[in-house]
Amino acid sequence: MRTNALAAVGLALCSALFFTLTYVLNRSLVAGGRHWAWAVILRYLITLPLLVVVLPLQGGLGELPRELRRHARPWLLWSSVGFVLFGVPLTWAASSGPSWLVAGSFQTTVLAGPLLAPLIYRDERRRLAWHTLALGALIVAGVFALQWGHAQGQLHAGDWLAIGAVVLSAFAYPLGNRRLLLHLEHCDSRLNAVQRVFGMTLCSWPLWLAFALVAWFAVGPPTLREALLAGGVALSSGTIATILFFRATDMVRREPTALAAVEAMQAAELLFATLLGVLFLGEAWPHGYAAFGALAIIVGIALFGWVSGRGAAGHDEEVRALRGDRSA
Repeated sequence: MRTNALAAVGLALCSALFFTLTYVLNRSLVAGGRHWAWAVILRYLITLPLLVVVLPLQGGLGELPRELRRHARPWLLWSSVGFVLFGVPLTWAASSGPSWLVAGSFQTTVLAGPLLAPLIYRDERRRLAWHTLALGALIVAGVFALQWGHAQGQLHAGDWLAIGAVVLSAFAYPLGNRRLLLHLEHCDSRLNAVQRVFGMTLCSWPLWLAFALVAWFAVGPPTLREALLAGGVALSSGTIATILFFRATDMVRREPTALAAVEAMQAAELLFATLLGVLFLGEAWPHGYAAFGALAIIVGIALFGWVSGRGAAGHDEEVRALRGDRSA
């Protein structure tokens, strides 16, 4: 199980690289004076046709049509939580500061999975893993040091609103993902990562179309630049990164420590966002408390990967027992 856990962590790290383009491209759009709304709306509207191209190469629709007909409500609900409630506040916060600041705040997602587990599961997975929470707390401490350093010790109301928006999205993403995984597990439905991403994107479309109508009348139609930037986010984050991340969570969904480690690998987005922001947007490197926070996050990432391998090794019987439990 150790090899499986480390492979999942590796996939999650790759997904973090592609997810990072969300922060950089969103920041590029709002820094150019454009409204943030089209960035997130077009991202998901463009993602669906991209997935249509990929789907035939990954087994087609499979059981998805039957699953959507039989269980439309949970799909609509958790797709809205995992994609809409995730995407809207995260994109809105893009105007709050450099790419690395938003990326850093999003790393509170490392605590979201463990803290939500007792509310989601009814089997062994509901147990709080205190060592996981301790490592998560280290990363979150780094996040707040990052914010404090950027604000030079003075966080204003707007800063706290931006942090709250990003934290909301940080909890919404794993909540929607885990609840849908649990639904599929309970129904014994077999969908691969691409089918699941396609289904969730499709089920979030009603809300995105409604938002597009509102945005059209409120801020006008999207420009070509907005469409191109959103297309880049749709390809890198909405398609490649999401599929890699969902594949990683599929691989370890019965291993709580490894699953938390997979979600924690998104903390690498901070490092990627810092580098890309400096190189392409002319943003300043984090320094002082912010640099200390970035270092704490790097240490947290390394420790999470190590704990993942140790936690998954030597527990084959426990994992098989959990896989046989469909009562969650």
